[in-house]
Amino acid sequence: MTRPVALVTGASRGIGRAIALRLANTHRVLLVAREVGALEALAAEIRTRGGEADALPLDITAPAQIAERLHDQQVDVLVHNAGVGVMKPLLDLTPDEWHRMMDVNVNALFHVTRALLPGMVSRGRGHVVIIGSIAGRSAFVGGAGYATTKHAVMGFAESLMLEVRDDGVKVSVVSPGSVSTTFGGRSEPKGGGQLLADDVAAAVIAVVDTPPEVLLHRVEVRILSPKRSRT
Repeated sequence: MTRPVALVTGASRGIGRAIALRLANTHRVLLVAREVGALEALAAEIRTRGGEADALPLDITAPAQIAERLHDQQVDVLVHNAGVGVMKPLLDLTPDEWHRMMDVNVNALFHVTRALLPGMVSRGRGHVVIIGSIAGRSAFVGGAGYATTKHAVMGFAESLMLEVRDDGVKVSVVSPGSVSTTFGGRSEPKGGGQLLADDVAAAVIAVVDTPPEVLLHRVEVRILSPKRSRT
């Protein structure tokens, strides 16, 4: 049988990589990022495990490139995972840092979804899953840029859900707390008292695996106790 197709942005590392590995158990996975070598290595790893995967190098901040590369893709599950986080007070943020976060975290949602959603609507099925953040409903010092983008994600996702639910298309947001990755400019994962990338990936699978008539629209994922070390 032909496997359903899942496209994951930011698939080359961190949470995106973990999501792609889990989805590859049941889906043919299209791996999207700019790092060609990392994408090809991940695709090869998935194939050695018996899965199906294709590297799809793409700059999701380039609307023309998105339209050209994605317009003919028939995707059943779209996972918006790519994200940028620059945690600085507003007066320390540069215009380039601000616009980079807006382009990756917000504008790419529109362009990538706009390229793939028509096919989902015409087929009467599909699932758009967005990796949000607890910052999408809270604020913190240094979050004037990043938290703004994640609040925008929540508005985008809920509005889109209301627009396409009667067309058979699901829209979900998975919002993790702090995750042990290199996100936000860290040179290496902090570890200890944080979620693992695979914890978030497991939540995505739970959202995708719901029955056809059931929608998990918002899921928040936290470490049970930040004060306890993981065993």
